[in-house]
Amino acid sequence: MKLDRFRLERYFARHEFSAPYLLCSSDCESMELGELLAFEPGAHERLMSMRLGYTESLGSPELRQAIAALYEHITAEQVLVHAGAEEAIFNFMNVALGPGDHVIVHAPYYQSLGEVARGVGADVTEWRGDPKRAWELDLEVLKNALTGRTKVVVVNFPHNPTGFLPRSGFVRELAALSEKHGFMIFSDEVYRGLELNRSDRLPAFADLNDRAVSLGVMSKTYGLAGLRIGWIATRNRRIFRELAAFKDYTTICSSAPGEFLATLALRNAEAIAGRNLGIIRRNLDLLDPFFDSHDAWFAWDRPRAGSIAFPALLNQPVDAFCADLVREAGVLLLPGTLYGSGYNAFRIGFGRKNLPESLDRLETYIRSSGRPGTR
Repeated sequence: MKLDRFRLERYFARHEFSAPYLLCSSDCESMELGELLAFEPGAHERLMSMRLGYTESLGSPELRQAIAALYEHITAEQVLVHAGAEEAIFNFMNVALGPGDHVIVHAPYYQSLGEVARGVGADVTEWRGDPKRAWELDLEVLKNALTGRTKVVVVNFPHNPTGFLPRSGFVRELAALSEKHGFMIFSDEVYRGLELNRSDRLPAFADLNDRAVSLGVMSKTYGLAGLRIGWIATRNRRIFRELAAFKDYTTICSSAPGEFLATLALRNAEAIAGRNLGIIRRNLDLLDPFFDSHDAWFAWDRPRAGSIAFPALLNQPVDAFCADLVREAGVLLLPGTLYGSGYNAFRIGFGRKNLPESLDRLETYIRSSGRPGTR
Protein backbone atom coordinates (compact mmCIF):
# COMPACT_ATOMS: atom_id res chain seq x y z
CA MET A 1 0.00 0.00 0.00
CA LYS A 2 1.26 3.47 -0.93
CA LEU A 3 -0.31 6.43 0.90
CA ASP A 4 0.23 10.10 0.16
CA ARG A 5 1.61 12.34 2.88
CA PHE A 6 -1.12 13.21 5.43
CA ARG A 7 -1.18 16.96 4.85
CA LEU A 8 -3.28 17.97 7.85
CA GLU A 9 -1.38 15.84 10.36
CA ARG A 10 2.01 17.04 9.05
CA TYR A 11 0.78 20.63 9.44
CA PHE A 12 -0.15 19.96 13.06
CA ALA A 13 3.15 18.18 13.68
CA ARG A 14 4.89 21.40 12.64
CA HIS A 15 2.74 23.86 14.60
CA GLU A 16 0.52 22.25 17.26
CA PHE A 17 3.02 22.29 20.10
CA SER A 18 4.80 25.52 19.18
CA ALA A 19 1.99 27.97 18.31
CA PRO A 20 0.74 29.53 21.56
CA TYR A 21 -2.85 30.12 20.36
CA LEU A 22 -4.58 27.13 18.78
CA LEU A 23 -7.75 28.32 17.10
CA CYS A 24 -8.31 25.32 14.83
CA SER A 25 -8.44 22.38 17.24
CA SER A 26 -11.07 19.85 16.24
CA ASP A 27 -11.62 18.35 19.68
CA CYS A 28 -13.44 19.69 22.72
CA GLU A 29 -11.97 20.77 26.05
CA SER A 30 -10.18 17.89 27.74
CA MET A 31 -9.98 17.25 31.47
CA GLU A 32 -7.48 16.09 34.03
CA LEU A 33 -7.47 12.46 35.08
CA GLY A 34 -8.63 13.40 38.57
CA GLU A 35 -11.67 15.24 37.15
CA LEU A 36 -12.76 12.17 35.25
CA LEU A 37 -12.22 9.81 38.19
CA ALA A 38 -14.28 12.14 40.41
CA PHE A 39 -17.43 11.25 38.48
CA GLU A 40 -17.76 7.96 40.40
CA PRO A 41 -16.89 7.03 43.98
CA GLY A 42 -14.15 4.42 44.14
CA ALA A 43 -12.99 4.98 40.56
CA HIS A 44 -9.48 5.99 41.64
CA GLU A 45 -9.06 2.84 43.71
CA ARG A 46 -10.35 0.63 40.88
CA LEU A 47 -7.88 2.22 38.46
CA MET A 48 -4.98 1.75 40.87
CA SER A 49 -5.80 -1.94 41.36
CA MET A 50 -6.02 -2.69 37.63
CA ARG A 51 -3.71 -5.34 36.20
CA LEU A 52 -1.86 -4.16 33.10
CA GLY A 53 -2.16 -7.26 30.98
CA TYR A 54 -3.72 -7.77 27.57
CA THR A 55 -7.35 -6.79 27.07
CA GLU A 56 -9.96 -8.51 24.93
CA SER A 57 -9.37 -7.87 21.23
CA LEU A 58 -12.98 -6.81 20.63
CA GLY A 59 -12.87 -4.47 23.63
CA SER A 60 -13.82 -5.04 27.24
CA PRO A 61 -17.46 -6.16 27.76
CA GLU A 62 -18.11 -3.18 30.02
CA LEU A 63 -16.84 -0.70 27.43
CA ARG A 64 -18.75 -2.31 24.58
CA GLN A 65 -21.93 -2.18 26.67
CA ALA A 66 -21.37 1.52 27.44
CA ILE A 67 -20.84 2.25 23.73
CA ALA A 68 -23.93 0.26 22.72
CA ALA A 69 -26.00 2.46 25.04
CA LEU A 70 -25.36 5.37 22.64
CA TYR A 71 -27.42 3.60 19.95
CA GLU A 72 -31.01 2.43 19.55
CA HIS A 73 -30.56 -0.96 17.87
CA ILE A 74 -26.91 -1.85 18.53
CA THR A 75 -25.91 -4.44 21.12
CA ALA A 76 -22.53 -4.80 22.81
CA GLU A 77 -21.82 -7.75 20.50
CA GLN A 78 -22.05 -5.38 17.52
CA VAL A 79 -19.36 -3.01 18.80
CA LEU A 80 -15.66 -3.38 17.97
CA VAL A 81 -13.22 -1.16 19.89
CA HIS A 82 -10.20 0.37 18.12
CA ALA A 83 -7.25 2.61 18.95
CA GLY A 84 -8.95 5.89 18.11
CA ALA A 85 -10.93 6.58 14.94
CA GLU A 86 -7.91 6.39 12.65
CA GLU A 87 -7.33 2.67 13.16
CA ALA A 88 -11.03 1.99 12.58
CA ILE A 89 -10.97 3.93 9.28
CA PHE A 90 -7.81 2.17 8.13
CA ASN A 91 -9.12 -1.28 8.99
CA PHE A 92 -12.55 -0.74 7.43
CA MET A 93 -11.17 0.48 4.10
CA ASN A 94 -8.82 -2.51 3.91
CA VAL A 95 -11.59 -4.96 4.72
CA ALA A 96 -14.41 -3.47 2.65
CA LEU A 97 -12.56 -2.46 -0.52
CA GLY A 98 -10.26 -3.83 -3.15
CA PRO A 99 -8.66 -2.71 -6.42
CA GLY A 100 -11.20 -1.37 -8.88
CA ASP A 101 -13.97 -0.77 -6.33
CA HIS A 102 -15.61 2.66 -6.29
CA VAL A 103 -16.02 4.88 -3.23
CA ILE A 104 -17.91 8.18 -2.94
CA VAL A 105 -16.69 10.46 -0.12
CA HIS A 106 -18.46 13.43 1.41
CA ALA A 107 -16.07 16.35 0.77
CA PRO A 108 -14.16 18.20 2.03
CA TYR A 109 -13.01 15.30 4.17
CA TYR A 110 -10.46 14.17 6.73
CA GLN A 111 -7.80 12.79 4.43
CA SER A 112 -7.80 9.16 5.59
CA LEU A 113 -11.48 8.80 4.68
CA GLY A 114 -10.45 8.88 1.01
CA GLU A 115 -6.70 8.25 0.98
CA VAL A 116 -6.77 4.78 2.51
CA ALA A 117 -9.35 3.72 -0.08
CA ARG A 118 -7.01 4.98 -2.82
CA GLY A 119 -4.15 3.11 -1.18
CA VAL A 120 -5.97 -0.21 -1.53
CA GLY A 121 -6.64 0.52 -5.20
CA ALA A 122 -10.19 1.86 -5.11
CA ASP A 123 -11.40 4.77 -7.24
CA VAL A 124 -12.55 7.73 -5.15
CA THR A 125 -15.17 10.30 -6.19
CA GLU A 126 -15.75 13.42 -4.10
CA TRP A 127 -19.31 14.39 -3.17
CA ARG A 128 -18.79 18.06 -2.40
CA GLY A 129 -21.01 20.18 -0.24
CA ASP A 130 -22.14 23.52 -1.64
CA PRO A 131 -20.41 26.45 0.15
CA LYS A 132 -23.11 28.82 -1.12
CA ARG A 133 -25.72 26.77 0.78
CA ALA A 134 -23.84 26.31 4.07
CA TRP A 135 -22.12 23.19 2.67
CA GLU A 136 -25.37 21.34 1.98
CA LEU A 137 -25.13 18.04 0.10
CA ASP A 138 -27.30 17.27 -2.94
CA LEU A 139 -28.58 13.71 -3.18
CA GLU A 140 -29.07 14.10 -6.93
CA VAL A 141 -25.31 14.61 -7.26
CA LEU A 142 -24.77 11.36 -5.39
CA LYS A 143 -27.26 9.46 -7.54
CA ASN A 144 -25.48 10.64 -10.70
CA ALA A 145 -22.11 9.53 -9.29
CA LEU A 146 -23.20 5.97 -8.46
CA THR A 147 -21.88 3.18 -10.66
CA GLY A 148 -22.14 -0.57 -10.68
CA ARG A 149 -18.77 -0.65 -8.88
CA THR A 150 -19.80 1.66 -6.00
CA LYS A 151 -19.15 -0.33 -2.83
CA VAL A 152 -19.07 2.37 -0.15
CA VAL A 153 -20.44 5.90 0.39
CA VAL A 154 -18.62 7.78 3.15
CA VAL A 155 -20.47 10.50 5.04
CA ASN A 156 -19.57 12.60 8.07
CA PHE A 157 -22.34 14.21 10.17
CA PRO A 158 -21.79 16.59 11.96
CA HIS A 159 -19.18 17.41 9.37
CA ASN A 160 -15.47 18.04 9.72
CA PRO A 161 -14.53 20.73 8.78
CA THR A 162 -17.71 22.65 7.84
CA GLY A 163 -20.07 21.81 10.70
CA PHE A 164 -22.79 20.84 8.20
CA LEU A 165 -25.65 18.78 9.64
CA PRO A 166 -28.47 17.59 7.36
CA ARG A 167 -32.07 17.00 8.39
CA SER A 168 -33.25 13.53 9.38
CA GLY A 169 -35.17 13.12 6.12
CA PHE A 170 -31.89 13.39 4.22
CA VAL A 171 -30.19 10.54 6.07
CA ARG A 172 -33.28 8.34 5.79
CA GLU A 173 -33.34 8.89 2.04
CA LEU A 174 -29.63 8.08 1.87
CA ALA A 175 -30.24 4.88 3.83
CA ALA A 176 -32.99 3.97 1.35
CA LEU A 177 -30.58 4.53 -1.56
CA SER A 178 -28.16 2.13 0.11
CA GLU A 179 -30.90 -0.50 0.22
CA LYS A 180 -31.81 0.12 -3.41
CA HIS A 181 -28.30 0.16 -4.89
CA GLY A 182 -26.47 -2.15 -2.48
CA PHE A 183 -23.63 0.12 -1.37
CA MET A 184 -22.47 0.30 2.24
CA ILE A 185 -22.57 3.54 4.19
CA PHE A 186 -19.52 4.31 6.30
CA SER A 187 -20.72 7.05 8.63
CA ASP A 188 -18.17 9.14 10.54
CA GLU A 189 -20.19 10.24 13.59
CA VAL A 190 -17.38 11.40 15.86
CA TYR A 191 -19.14 14.73 16.59
CA ARG A 192 -22.52 13.16 17.31
CA GLY A 193 -23.82 14.48 20.64
CA LEU A 194 -22.68 18.07 20.00
CA GLU A 195 -25.91 19.34 18.45
CA LEU A 196 -26.78 22.81 19.69
CA ASN A 197 -30.43 21.76 19.63
CA ARG A 198 -30.94 18.20 20.88
CA SER A 199 -33.85 17.72 18.48
CA ASP A 200 -31.42 18.07 15.55
CA ARG A 201 -29.49 14.91 16.50
CA LEU A 202 -29.54 12.41 13.65
CA PRO A 203 -30.08 8.70 14.07
CA ALA A 204 -26.88 6.71 13.79
CA PHE A 205 -26.56 4.99 10.44
CA ALA A 206 -25.86 1.68 12.20
CA ASP A 207 -29.35 2.00 13.67
CA LEU A 208 -30.96 2.94 10.35
CA ASN A 209 -29.37 0.41 8.02
CA ASP A 210 -28.24 -3.14 8.76
CA ARG A 211 -25.28 -2.92 6.34
CA ALA A 212 -24.03 0.49 7.53
CA VAL A 213 -21.04 1.13 9.77
CA SER A 214 -20.99 3.95 12.35
CA LEU A 215 -17.69 5.36 13.59
CA GLY A 216 -17.30 6.85 17.07
CA VAL A 217 -14.42 8.06 19.23
CA MET A 218 -13.72 9.54 22.66
CA SER A 219 -11.66 12.43 21.22
CA LYS A 220 -14.19 14.93 19.87
CA THR A 221 -17.50 15.11 21.74
CA TYR A 222 -15.94 14.05 25.03
CA GLY A 223 -12.56 15.78 24.68
CA LEU A 224 -10.65 12.65 25.75
CA ALA A 225 -8.25 12.23 22.85
CA GLY A 226 -5.48 10.94 25.11
CA LEU A 227 -7.43 7.76 25.85
CA ARG A 228 -6.98 6.64 22.21
CA ILE A 229 -10.30 4.78 22.18
CA GLY A 230 -12.57 4.64 19.15
CA TRP A 231 -15.07 2.11 17.84
CA ILE A 232 -17.10 0.67 15.01
CA ALA A 233 -20.80 -0.12 15.52
CA THR A 234 -22.50 -2.24 12.90
CA ARG A 235 -25.16 -4.91 12.38
CA ASN A 236 -23.25 -6.07 9.30
CA ARG A 237 -22.03 -9.49 10.50
CA ARG A 238 -19.64 -10.10 7.62
CA ILE A 239 -17.89 -6.75 7.98
CA PHE A 240 -17.73 -7.17 11.75
CA ARG A 241 -16.07 -10.59 11.48
CA GLU A 242 -13.55 -9.39 8.90
CA LEU A 243 -12.73 -6.26 10.91
CA ALA A 244 -12.15 -8.33 14.04
CA ALA A 245 -9.76 -10.60 12.14
CA PHE A 246 -7.94 -7.72 10.41
CA LYS A 247 -7.38 -5.99 13.76
CA ASP A 248 -5.04 -8.85 14.68
CA TYR A 249 -2.55 -7.20 12.30
CA THR A 250 -2.87 -3.68 13.72
CA THR A 251 -3.27 -3.09 17.46
CA ILE A 252 -4.66 -6.51 18.50
CA CYS A 253 -6.19 -4.92 21.59
CA SER A 254 -6.50 -1.57 23.35
CA SER A 255 -4.90 -0.13 26.47
CA ALA A 256 -6.48 -1.45 29.68
CA PRO A 257 -6.40 1.97 31.46
CA GLY A 258 -7.78 3.63 28.33
CA GLU A 259 -10.69 1.21 28.20
CA PHE A 260 -11.42 1.62 31.91
CA LEU A 261 -11.43 5.42 31.64
CA ALA A 262 -13.49 5.44 28.44
CA THR A 263 -16.10 3.23 30.11
CA LEU A 264 -16.23 5.60 33.07
CA ALA A 265 -16.61 8.59 30.74
CA LEU A 266 -19.40 7.01 28.71
CA ARG A 267 -21.36 6.18 31.84
CA ASN A 268 -21.27 9.95 32.38
CA ALA A 269 -21.56 10.88 28.70
CA GLU A 270 -24.38 13.39 29.07
CA ALA A 271 -22.57 15.36 31.76
CA ILE A 272 -19.30 15.51 29.82
CA ALA A 273 -20.90 16.36 26.48
CA GLY A 274 -23.13 18.91 28.24
CA ARG A 275 -20.09 20.64 29.71
CA ASN A 276 -18.52 20.84 26.26
CA LEU A 277 -21.73 22.10 24.66
CA GLY A 278 -21.72 24.92 27.20
CA ILE A 279 -18.22 25.89 26.08
CA ILE A 280 -19.27 25.72 22.42
CA ARG A 281 -22.33 27.93 22.97
CA ARG A 282 -20.31 30.56 24.82
CA ASN A 283 -17.67 30.58 22.12
CA LEU A 284 -20.19 30.84 19.29
CA ASP A 285 -21.66 33.87 21.04
CA LEU A 286 -18.23 35.47 20.62
CA LEU A 287 -17.64 34.27 17.07
CA ASP A 288 -20.94 35.55 15.67
CA PRO A 289 -20.25 39.24 16.40
CA PHE A 290 -16.58 38.83 15.44
CA PHE A 291 -17.45 37.60 11.96
CA ASP A 292 -20.28 40.12 11.61
CA SER A 293 -17.84 42.94 12.26
CA HIS A 294 -15.30 41.58 9.75
CA ASP A 295 -17.53 40.63 6.84
CA ALA A 296 -15.05 42.21 4.42
CA TRP A 297 -12.59 39.52 5.49
CA PHE A 298 -14.71 36.42 6.07
CA ALA A 299 -17.92 34.64 5.09
CA TRP A 300 -19.36 32.85 8.13
CA ASP A 301 -22.05 30.17 8.35
CA ARG A 302 -22.94 29.38 11.96
CA PRO A 303 -23.00 25.59 12.36
CA ARG A 304 -25.84 23.71 14.06
CA ALA A 305 -23.57 21.06 15.56
CA GLY A 306 -19.98 20.15 16.31
CA SER A 307 -16.99 22.13 17.53
CA ILE A 308 -15.58 23.34 14.19
CA ALA A 309 -16.56 25.46 11.20
CA PHE A 310 -15.08 26.43 7.84
CA PRO A 311 -15.34 30.18 7.18
CA ALA A 312 -14.33 31.41 3.74
CA LEU A 313 -11.47 33.91 3.51
CA LEU A 314 -12.23 36.76 1.11
CA ASN A 315 -9.90 38.71 -1.17
CA GLN A 316 -6.63 36.90 -0.39
CA PRO A 317 -5.13 33.39 -0.52
CA VAL A 318 -5.70 31.39 2.63
CA ASP A 319 -2.25 29.75 2.77
CA ALA A 320 -0.45 33.10 2.95
CA PHE A 321 -2.98 34.42 5.48
CA CYS A 322 -2.58 31.46 7.85
CA ALA A 323 1.21 31.47 7.53
CA ASP A 324 1.42 35.17 8.35
CA LEU A 325 -1.07 34.87 11.21
CA VAL A 326 0.86 32.15 13.04
CA ARG A 327 4.19 33.90 12.39
CA GLU A 328 3.09 37.39 13.48
CA ALA A 329 0.41 36.65 16.10
CA GLY A 330 1.04 33.06 17.16
CA VAL A 331 -2.54 32.10 16.19
CA LEU A 332 -2.95 28.79 14.39
CA LEU A 333 -5.76 28.34 11.87
CA LEU A 334 -5.97 25.40 9.49
CA PRO A 335 -5.93 26.41 5.79
CA GLY A 336 -8.62 24.75 3.72
CA THR A 337 -6.08 23.76 1.06
CA LEU A 338 -5.04 20.93 3.37
CA TYR A 339 -8.41 19.35 2.53
CA GLY A 340 -7.85 19.68 -1.22
CA SER A 341 -7.92 22.23 -3.99
CA GLY A 342 -10.53 24.95 -4.28
CA TYR A 343 -11.07 25.63 -0.57
CA ASN A 344 -10.06 29.21 0.17
CA ALA A 345 -11.34 28.78 3.70
CA PHE A 346 -9.95 27.77 7.08
CA ARG A 347 -11.00 25.49 9.91
CA ILE A 348 -11.74 27.22 13.17
CA GLY A 349 -12.29 25.29 16.39
CA PHE A 350 -14.48 26.52 19.24
CA GLY A 351 -14.68 23.59 21.65
CA ARG A 352 -11.99 24.81 24.02
CA LYS A 353 -12.04 27.28 26.88
CA ASN A 354 -9.14 29.36 25.59
CA LEU A 355 -10.97 30.61 22.50
CA PRO A 356 -11.55 34.15 23.91
CA GLU A 357 -7.82 34.74 24.30
CA SER A 358 -7.04 33.33 20.85
CA LEU A 359 -9.83 35.35 19.28
CA ASP A 360 -8.49 38.53 20.89
CA ARG A 361 -5.14 37.86 19.22
CA LEU A 362 -6.85 37.34 15.87
CA GLU A 363 -8.83 40.57 16.36
CA THR A 364 -5.63 42.50 17.04
CA TYR A 365 -4.01 41.03 13.94
CA ILE A 366 -7.01 41.94 11.76
CA ARG A 367 -7.16 45.52 13.05
CA SER A 368 -3.44 46.02 12.52
CA SER A 369 -3.69 44.73 8.94
CA GLY A 370 -5.94 47.44 7.53
CA ARG A 371 -7.80 46.34 4.43
CA PRO A 372 -7.98 42.59 3.65
CA GLY A 373 -4.88 41.38 1.90
CA THR A 374 -2.83 44.55 2.51
CA ARG A 375 -0.57 43.44 5.37
